[in-house]
Amino acid sequence: ATGADYRVFPTSVPISEELTKRGYTSVVRKRVGPDWTPTPSMVERNPSLKYMPPGPGNPLGTHAMYLGWPAYLIHGTHDTRKIGRPSSDGCIGLYNEMVTQLFAIAPVG
Repeated sequence: ATGADYRVFPTSVPISEELTKRGYTSVVRKRVGPDWTPTPSMVERNPSLKYMPPGPGNPLGTHAMYLGWPAYLIHGTHDTRKIGRPSSDGCIGLYNEMVTQLFAIAPVG
């Protein structure tokens, strides 16, 4: 049955209540080897942030699932210290091995 697969993954969570989204959305796009562009508010807080192509330094890790909420994603991370603590600008970060599993079973829509 659709939606019958139930898995629990450790994640990162937003660093503040203002960055936390609540409610329902859906996956609108999926990408293996995502590139990353910081949002204007991220650059305001840290002017050294720049566009990053896919690769080991990329904050989105190996896979990204873009949500119906603009600038909010479910993605991997190469920085495993972020998992299990408030460390994101709103995104849901997973270990790369686990985002790979979720990516494989989560449909667009």
